[in-house]
Amino acid sequence: MAGQVCIVTGAASGIGRAIARLLAAHGAAVVVADVTTAVIEGGAPTVAAIEAAGGRACFIATDVASTAQVDALVAQTVARFGRLDVLVNNACIRHARPLLELDEADWQRVLDVNLSGVYRCCRAAVRQMVGQEPVDGVRGRIVNLASQHGMIAAPEDLAYGVSKAGIAYLTRQVATDYAAQQIVCNAVAPGKIQTGQGGRALDPAVMDRATRRTPWPRLGEPIDVARAVLFLASRDCTFTTGAQLMVDGGWMAA
Repeated sequence: MAGQVCIVTGAASGIGRAIARLLAAHGAAVVVADVTTAVIEGGAPTVAAIEAAGGRACFIATDVASTAQVDALVAQTVARFGRLDVLVNNACIRHARPLLELDEADWQRVLDVNLSGVYRCCRAAVRQMVGQEPVDGVRGRIVNLASQHGMIAAPEDLAYGVSKAGIAYLTRQVATDYAAQQIVCNAVAPGKIQTGQGGRALDPAVMDRATRRTPWPRLGEPIDVARAVLFLASRDCTFTTGAQLMVDGGWMAA
């Protein structure tokens, strides 16, 4: 990733934080885009952690539900680093409710962040990438965070599952529409990842289901997802586009 300029949304905590740190450790300049610098699971802010390890990073406050903020994110990145090589769409929220308990405002908010946020970020990134000179035959790479719950039901979590299903489709569409312009677009679909967050993520019923459904003898960790993103974001990823890479310990294979 040496010399590459990357934006990672939702990079203050969890999976996004692991992705940002791994990309930086492999030589990328990383823009941490989030609504906060606070680390949900604790520890130094992502930029500070990257810089302490000798990497390059900066923070740009960004709500992906805002078109103006997303467009400014890409503009500021290019102004600072000269180009944009990689966009990682990781930012998302959850409001776990079944259909009859899901208020319309909450439905709209989840879709606005999780799905429309990816649309906004992809649009701003592709707008920049198509005008760049290609590097090793590629003008830019996009990695979207989908989920196995975009392919099977997310129990009592309608809006999240629908948003992730939409991301999988958006990935394929962007990949095919912009292949001729040498834009690579793929997705990573994590299974149950233990990020250190509390709440519903640690609900005994949720944990029991995830453990039973995952053939691998442990649940996932953020670094597992980050390593998959690293491949799809790197110069090693050339002829792979429109794909969805499962990082689920075999959940969807069982």
